[in-house]
Amino acid sequence: MTPRATRSLSLCIAAIALAGSACAAPTPETDIDAGLQSTVEKRLLGDRSGACLAVGVVDVGRDGATATAPRFRRAYACADGDTPLRIGRNSAFEIGSVSKTMTATLLAGLIEQGKASLDDPLAAYLPGDTEVPAFEGQPILLRHIVTHTSGLPALPTGLDVADPTDPYAAMQPSQLLEALGRSRLAQAPGTTFAYSNFASMLLSYAVTRRAGDELEALLERQLFKPLDMDGAYVATPPEGIVEASGHIPNGDVVPAWHFDDALAGVGGVRATLDDMLRYAAAELGVAPAPLSTAIQRTQAPIATASGQAIAMNWMLAPVDGRTVLAHEGGTGGFSSLVAVDRERGRGVVILSDTALTALGGLGGLGMHLVDPSRPLPSPRRSEPAPEALMDALVGEWQLEGGPAMTVRRNGDALEIQAVGQPAFEMGHDSAGDFHPLAFDALMSPIEQADGTHAFVWRQGGGVMPAHRIEAGAAAPPTLPAAALAEYEGRYPLAPSDMVLAVDVRDGVLHAQATGQGAFPLVPAGEDVFKAASFGIEIRFQRDATGAVSGLALHQGGNVLGGGRLRP
Repeated sequence: MTPRATRSLSLCIAAIALAGSACAAPTPETDIDAGLQSTVEKRLLGDRSGACLAVGVVDVGRDGATATAPRFRRAYACADGDTPLRIGRNSAFEIGSVSKTMTATLLAGLIEQGKASLDDPLAAYLPGDTEVPAFEGQPILLRHIVTHTSGLPALPTGLDVADPTDPYAAMQPSQLLEALGRSRLAQAPGTTFAYSNFASMLLSYAVTRRAGDELEALLERQLFKPLDMDGAYVATPPEGIVEASGHIPNGDVVPAWHFDDALAGVGGVRATLDDMLRYAAAELGVAPAPLSTAIQRTQAPIATASGQAIAMNWMLAPVDGRTVLAHEGGTGGFSSLVAVDRERGRGVVILSDTALTALGGLGGLGMHLVDPSRPLPSPRRSEPAPEALMDALVGEWQLEGGPAMTVRRNGDALEIQAVGQPAFEMGHDSAGDFHPLAFDALMSPIEQADGTHAFVWRQGGGVMPAHRIEAGAAAPPTLPAAALAEYEGRYPLAPSDMVLAVDVRDGVLHAQATGQGAFPLVPAGEDVFKAASFGIEIRFQRDATGAVSGLALHQGGNVLGGGRLRP
């Protein structure tokens, strides 16, 4: 369920409980497309993740404004091509956050019926005694939730996760409403894009209350049945459907994720490849009325002050002058992607029985299948790490938003150890990254301008730059909140078409380019801030009155920037 969005998480280096799998074998494959199979195998065979992928492409033609019959192409492959295929046509995968696009469709249906509006306040959909935060009288609207600009945190405030291997299983609507009452907004809703599963769980609950039915029943009646998605479900698999087992990239099986029905719209749907191909075809226009009208509504771009290109829970990605709707999903043991190019009439579905969030997800393969001019990623193969690189990373490090970490040599490999945790051996792959052998995370080395190395730690959707702790080094400089607030605003990054949003979060200045994750900025001089692990230096400019009027972003010898946009 974890998106490709920056989220500050504590380092999880606890042993992962394993769950065995005892289910029926997948059905034999038919209708495999040789060309697609070859492409998937080029990407996957030998990949150190050990993942198995179910991949489909649907193409539809056009007869005027009407979509014609879809044509499906399918491929199934595992990284270890020498072992029997463990997935098939009747395998149901956890699709994670792709479920959010289905929740958006249910909401769009309510809007079409006159029972909802994107301009409705969230509070109108919750019990009357619910405390809902606002910012200076500005409430959270439904449009803020479906565009991830609500200002709510990524996860419920003050709510402990009882079981990290099944983190949402114990969450109840009442707990979410209590957490909502504890939440505070740091800025006006609609201002900043910040992916929030918390907000999406509240939307799932709100939709069920307004519709007056359980979520799985709504999905079955309004989406699954009209589209012949016979293998899709939330809690109970239909007859003949096999629950695929989820894995982490070392091959270990991990527990399935479970959700309270009312909250399952955040990421609780399971579906087969054929189910999701029919879903993608519907997004291309192959759907009966009134569902087709609701789907079209979810695809319409929604303008926000954040500058993020987004529709109703669909990310909007530019591809060769066209706009592609896309969403990735990830749970503890699965990754997924759906991408839809309406102009070209093509949809792409990728389902993985292995969590690939730390490895960058499925976007590279997905965009190549949408547009073959995009490069096809290569498999990540295990290989020895360069001695000089390992030596350059040895030392004491502090993760931004995470714990301190020791990196040391252990024979021919590196090992890491967070404060108060055991040490874990690291592998190395052909992409130049290190990874723990015992759990899903990634250490990406970065060569800095002076020839030294730092790294970025990726885990569970979080991206945490690491800063070397030098003996006797002074703490990084800090600025008061009032001084940091002077830099807040939106800045075009000319000559690109991106906008950099700058805001203060928890007393730290952050920057976020259109369609990318946020990163913290450290003061490095008068009106100068750095994100050293990304090789970024930002120099703010002031006008004759002394007000911040623009910026220049320096990275890798390139300079982007421009004037500050005024509200």
